[in-house]
Amino acid sequence: MKVLLLAGSGEGRVLADALYKMGVNAVASLAGATRQAKPLALPTRVGGFGGEDGFCEYLEREEITHILDATHPFASRISHRTALASARKGLKYMQYLRPAWTAQAGDQWYHIRDEIDVLGLLKKTPSTVFLATGRQTLERFANLEGHRVICRQIDPPTSPFPFEGGEYCIGRPPFSVGREVELFEALGVDLLVVKNAGGTASRSKLDAAALLGLPVAMIERPPQPDTPKVDTIEAALDWVRAC
Repeated sequence: MKVLLLAGSGEGRVLADALYKMGVNAVASLAGATRQAKPLALPTRVGGFGGEDGFCEYLEREEITHILDATHPFASRISHRTALASARKGLKYMQYLRPAWTAQAGDQWYHIRDEIDVLGLLKKTPSTVFLATGRQTLERFANLEGHRVICRQIDPPTSPFPFEGGEYCIGRPPFSVGREVELFEALGVDLLVVKNAGGTASRSKLDAAALLGLPVAMIERPPQPDTPKVDTIEAALDWVRAC
């Protein structure tokens, strides 16, 4: 048995540690979206595979028998490709998908399907919009030009903001609720935009928004592949143990 762990989430790091301690023959993969990512406990490859054909070639060359997909819930393109490749190669596949966030008392959420829908939630001009959505989909917010748009990302930018009125806010998680409250107040944020990634570590921004009475534009998750899924670390490890 040789497991490929697609470790593009915080839980992926936890799973890498657990697989290493269990003595499982495993290798981890990171897409490379974050520069200078903290090393994982497992041998790790960084970067793309060159499409589905390149991915299948890698699986065969490395004699992968099992794939544990712990990518980000919004990396659905990777999950769909991985599920197809697994079926094509006859490999065992399991997707770890952490539960989505649900609104709690005090939350003021507006559920939207796409980034372009954020504009319809702004009631004053100019507004200050805080994007906690990462840089990869930043261009999709171009219709917010004319507002003050702040995008938080882990790494310093290597290119200008893609449209007028935007600025970057650099920060590496985790962020405490108190720190988020201070940041949102200092920036004068009117609307927080997040993807429904789920998880406890990054919920602090939502708790901060609730304390401040800030509205939240909640981008719903994309469709996931129709494959076996688990939503806890222990269940994912149980799957490995049972293989």
